[in-house]
Amino acid sequence: MILNKIFPLCIFLTLLSCSQDGKKNENMNLSMEKRAESLVSQMTLDEKVSQMSYESPAIEHLGIPAHNWWNECLHGVARAGLATVFPQAIGMAAMWDRDQMFEVANAISDEARAKHHQFAKNGKRGIYQGLTFWTPNVNIFRDPRWGRGMETYGEDPYLTGELGVQFIKGLQGDDENYYKVIATAKHFVVHSGPEAERHSFNATPSQYDMLNTYSPQFKKVIQEGGVYSVMCAYNSYNGLPCCGNKSLSNLLREEWGFKGYIVSDCWAINDFFMPEAHAVTTSKQEAAAMAVKAGTDLNCGDSYVALVEAVKNGLISEAELDVSVQRLLLARLKLGLLAPEGVVKYEKIPYDVVDSEMHRLLALQTARKSIVLLKNEGKLLPLDKSIQKIAVIGSNANDLEVLLGNYNGYPSSPVTPLEGIKQKLPNAEVKYAIGCKLAEGLPIFEAIPASVLFTDKTCATNGLSAEYFNNSKCEGTPIHSRIDLNVDFVWHTKAPYEDLAYDSFSVRWNGVLKVQESGEYALGGEGFLGMKLFFEDSLLVERSNVHHPRKEYEYVHLEANKPYPIKLEYIQDNVEHAMMRLLWEKPNKNLAEEAIAIAKESDVVIFCMGISPLLEGEEMKVKVEGFAHGDRLDIKLPKTQTALMKEIKKLGKPMVLVLLNGSALAINWENENIPAIVEAWYPGQAGGTAIADVLFGDYNPAGRLPLTFYKSVDDIPAYSDYDMRGKTYRYFNGEALYDFGFGLSYSDFTYSKLTIVDQIAPGDCLEVSVLLTNNSDVDGEEVVQCYASNPQAGGVNPNRSLVEFQRVMLKAGESKTINFSIDADQLTVVDEQFREIVMAGELKISVGGAQASAERIKERKVLTKTIHVEGAACVMDK
Repeated sequence: MILNKIFPLCIFLTLLSCSQDGKKNENMNLSMEKRAESLVSQMTLDEKVSQMSYESPAIEHLGIPAHNWWNECLHGVARAGLATVFPQAIGMAAMWDRDQMFEVANAISDEARAKHHQFAKNGKRGIYQGLTFWTPNVNIFRDPRWGRGMETYGEDPYLTGELGVQFIKGLQGDDENYYKVIATAKHFVVHSGPEAERHSFNATPSQYDMLNTYSPQFKKVIQEGGVYSVMCAYNSYNGLPCCGNKSLSNLLREEWGFKGYIVSDCWAINDFFMPEAHAVTTSKQEAAAMAVKAGTDLNCGDSYVALVEAVKNGLISEAELDVSVQRLLLARLKLGLLAPEGVVKYEKIPYDVVDSEMHRLLALQTARKSIVLLKNEGKLLPLDKSIQKIAVIGSNANDLEVLLGNYNGYPSSPVTPLEGIKQKLPNAEVKYAIGCKLAEGLPIFEAIPASVLFTDKTCATNGLSAEYFNNSKCEGTPIHSRIDLNVDFVWHTKAPYEDLAYDSFSVRWNGVLKVQESGEYALGGEGFLGMKLFFEDSLLVERSNVHHPRKEYEYVHLEANKPYPIKLEYIQDNVEHAMMRLLWEKPNKNLAEEAIAIAKESDVVIFCMGISPLLEGEEMKVKVEGFAHGDRLDIKLPKTQTALMKEIKKLGKPMVLVLLNGSALAINWENENIPAIVEAWYPGQAGGTAIADVLFGDYNPAGRLPLTFYKSVDDIPAYSDYDMRGKTYRYFNGEALYDFGFGLSYSDFTYSKLTIVDQIAPGDCLEVSVLLTNNSDVDGEEVVQCYASNPQAGGVNPNRSLVEFQRVMLKAGESKTINFSIDADQLTVVDEQFREIVMAGELKISVGGAQASAERIKERKVLTKTIHVEGAACVMDK
């Protein structure tokens, strides 16, 4: 009995030691699991509950520092100021390159570690400053209308899983004891829109679809990638919200062996009791208890504060909370956040890796690799560098927003397509015109100029009266006052004045707006955290407590020469990127005329068209026809753009179309009428340079589509239908505009000597080899793709599935033998008992630079062979 009483006390006394900064830390001789258990045993109920919310406060008596679990790094460290910005996730998927995915993630996690240690050194442990990152998004991009599809790796579970594994490994590092950062696979499970219904939608996929499409990539990133965090989705799955669905956490932990923690999507637990959402509970206490009982350890939101009362009221036991808190403390221990200084090797990563020359080059290389050449009639591309007059036309030609996508950081020197072309041909005459709105109803924003801004109604002095406050509330006496000619500020991590903290200040501008032409104007702004724009003493637009900038606006009618009072307030509060821009769109009826005029004088016309993160994204307010809540209602290129290109085609000029977008587009007229088309996605900070490199032949494109480009939205089932039949290349029976896996090159590749055994036994690996030859005089890369199809599979099984791929570089005239070893579990189908089996009978294999088609087979771009699987079917333990 005495020993039993003394032993816990010994653990308590030896648990704590002092690090170099004087903080208490755990005894390094204990296992991390024991340390987590001991720390939790010393917490009060209130302290335990405090650690289960994303804003976890410090527990001083245990030496536990504050930690904010919310951080993002989808394609670069996001929302934390300066960072290298790589292509959006869908663009990285288009590389079909495992090694490059790892290198990108490794660079991102270097910057993440360096930033975190700099923040912590300065006592900053807030949002977007920690080491737990809510990426990657490995949901399946099952429908092109989904606005968040750009965050994914496309429509194929195998490609998604393979790329996700490498991204996670690059993020989490290779240390035996400590994670570099913790990655989060999201959103579990069956989550891909519609955005407007995500808080109430109940997904009821068939077991065929769950096994074939919605779950394999999650299982892969857990079992092969070792991802240590999973985010549960907003939607319900088979009648229960995902974050309150015990069957899903059982699948993760008991069947797949997941060892980490589960975090809710943000404010998803509130959906449990909100009447307009899932409404499966009646109170916050019940919702919080339900989520924890279902295995959701961490809450992004404010629901888990109710757990204290939930325990007192018997809705959940404190012992059940202990399980989650231990998991969360163990994660922090595995990051070294409670370790003595100098123990974790990642602490040594210097801050100068952020935006380093090496990372900028990696961003350029990644952008190049992501570009897909969709059409090159008459080998118009690459363009001759001796061209003297170039017309660059389109809203996406000189727009920073389309470089960055969403969930992005802020690069130091971004290059738009227009700038990239100018830099490529410094001696050519490059003229630019917007030509048309990206979509009818979406303003073409620019900073409101000083010529129409005045300090008061006398209109005697241009500019706005500005007051700068050393707080984040525009309160008290300003410490600086001045006249700003206009509001077009991107301060980054430098405050407007040295005596202001860059992450905690506010500004108020007052004055009047007086225009020379009557008409409809869009008025708005773009601020990183919070802004309010008042027009004629009434609030016109507001954006508050949002940690990423997005343009907000309203249309107003302005009379010429009438002074309109305006007031703009900007709040900067604990974020790492300061910016405020007062924007407008003025009436302009001459957009098309300007574009036609410069096209007439040009030797070649380069269109930069597509869509924008202002139109597609996460649950966003969009006031444009054809778009809703961040999703698309149609997949056509907006008609404003096609109409302009039709007019310019009449000039008979050589034309190139560069698309910048995050999802598939039905560009039927463009495909028939424009000789060269390039898909560039949202290409990151170096996108303009990469596009120019491809257009003018300094880089040979080799990207391949990670999703199907359909001809019409009418070719696919309803967006809200989660049945996979008719969607993605695996189930689509129609004729696509561009197939999954499609992409052209400036080189000419052919395939020969396909070698596959005639038969295998169920459960055997399949060995495949093929000879790839570059028959051109241009060095280039090819993405070799291997597909399998099982003609006798019943149920709802895919028509064909990608089972292997490899991106290969070949010099001009070179040949290489490409070898694949395909695991048996890649050859399975789902039988009527919902077992994953390798069936006996025929198995069709195709190998080449695309999916098998009569044309590709004739050109020897794809080789096929039917083999036999002999013997009894083999049930695979997948």
